[in-house]
Amino acid sequence: MSAHRGTGHTVRGTLAAFDSPDAMLEALRHLRQEGFTRLEVYSPYAVEEVDDLLGRKPQALPLIVVAAGVLGAVGGFFLQYWGMVLSYPLNIGGRPLNSWPAFSTTTFELAALAILLIGFLAFCTICRLPRLYDPIFDAPGFEQASQDRFLIWIAEREGRDDTELLRRLLPHGEGVHIDEVPA
Repeated sequence: MSAHRGTGHTVRGTLAAFDSPDAMLEALRHLRQEGFTRLEVYSPYAVEEVDDLLGRKPQALPLIVVAAGVLGAVGGFFLQYWGMVLSYPLNIGGRPLNSWPAFSTTTFELAALAILLIGFLAFCTICRLPRLYDPIFDAPGFEQASQDRFLIWIAEREGRDDTELLRRLLPHGEGVHIDEVPA
């Protein structure tokens, strides 16, 4: 089995399955202390400490959504201003050409549209979606990650055989299952 990550080469590794999030977190702590950096966690629900242990930083999604809303509002207002004041000015009923209250509804709608479209595309990009297939999905027991198992994918480190180290680091016993996933 091979898993292709963004680098375009084959990745071999180990998949460890745990019955409880505490056991998974303990194994993850040990792996990080030993210098393993290419790890991925799959679980049926979010486990609070995982992002810290994997060294993940907060994403820029909220900033992207706010910027999209501001740009959508400014763009919507400018589009109406350009059309009604600069390009085709008509004095209707004595109102001013730049009547911002008349522009507010469309400005809001274009801001909401920009937030929705750009926010959705940014979310999909950050989450690497749509990912309809990844070879890790064929690993034995992987379907349990969406039900009641907590999985850690440990990618092989370049030029190193970590089999013995992993056997010592990962707990053995009730509720733990470890599979070698060959390339």
